[in-house]
Amino acid sequence: MEQPIQPSERMFQDLPAALVEEALARTHQIGQEVSAALQRIRIQRETYRQQLQERRLIQRDGEVPYAPIPTTCGVDGAYAIERLLATDLVAAAAVAVEGLSPPSEQRYWEQPQHQVIIEAEPHSAESQLLVRACMMAMELSLAVRAPHEVVFLDGSLTTPLIYFNEALTALARGLPPLALSGHLLGQIESALDCYQQILRSERSDKHWVAAPKYTTRREIGSLLDWPPAYDDRGMLTTVLLPGELTLPQPLQPPEQEWHLNLNALPSPLKERAQRLYQAVVAALQQIAVLYYRPFSWLPALRIEVSSSIARNPERLALVIQALRHQCGTPSILEPYPLYLADRMVKSLASGIAAFRQLTSQQIAEQSQGEMLSEIFLALHGYRTDTGR
Repeated sequence: MEQPIQPSERMFQDLPAALVEEALARTHQIGQEVSAALQRIRIQRETYRQQLQERRLIQRDGEVPYAPIPTTCGVDGAYAIERLLATDLVAAAAVAVEGLSPPSEQRYWEQPQHQVIIEAEPHSAESQLLVRACMMAMELSLAVRAPHEVVFLDGSLTTPLIYFNEALTALARGLPPLALSGHLLGQIESALDCYQQILRSERSDKHWVAAPKYTTRREIGSLLDWPPAYDDRGMLTTVLLPGELTLPQPLQPPEQEWHLNLNALPSPLKERAQRLYQAVVAALQQIAVLYYRPFSWLPALRIEVSSSIARNPERLALVIQALRHQCGTPSILEPYPLYLADRMVKSLASGIAAFRQLTSQQIAEQSQGEMLSEIFLALHGYRTDTGR
């Protein structure tokens, strides 16, 4: 029998004792609240299942057409900003990792594919918006270049447009000279082109699938008037049985219309980007959402795909087969290639400290021992901001 987890003596050593005691006491109340909420869902579970069945929104994975096991890969990205006294050290990376190969297929990639940028930038509050957009552009590029039949993307299909708009809006406000600005402006046209290809997914041999871990959307909950306190993924994890999936539903529309601020782009690029943006918005309005729970040890997976996949039983069956084949390990709660990509790219935050040390060493060697104290202070790290 497993022993209960005991708080480490060093875990709270820097906190006031009274604060720790109050926080620990509060966890007991939180546990009771969460338990009561879960119990309410369990009591109503059959009612919710009946609603799904009456509206014909639920089916077994055995009911979808047979599909051979496809080749797959997963794409994820991360960024990190180390705030130094004299500058900011900024890095972003995207990684694509091949999934478990079907028995009859050869591997496409012996090694993971990647893209990376690293820059020393002036202090700017907008660096995070720019580097996040650059990270997303690299993810989209890797996803389109992947030769696999099913490509899993971490996060929602709506996320790239949000990141691009925030970054381009920051550029339009005017920024200090940043290398990140050049990276983004150089990538934005190709990124939007890759984005609209992914959203449309018109090629029958390529299936791009978004599998966000965290979501607050309620397409099914709103349709069936479920309690607004619970998002669809949390509810359907309890309601769906292993091997069940919901029929595709239209993506919940945003409260405000989609927007992409192109004012910072030069005229020729702006015109081309505007056409691509219009294609992106049209494709976003056709995105479909479904939930699938392949096995009992998995929560319900939120799956976002293009309408061209959702409306084609054979193509949708291929996606379901890919999910089932890549989610067969009980210790991994997401498709296997996404798990690997996430583990790899999240190491960027810890690695940026090593980049800083190497930079300091190189500068010190070039200075031939002069101003070593100033170099140390200028490149002293205070905080690292990370994302994704």
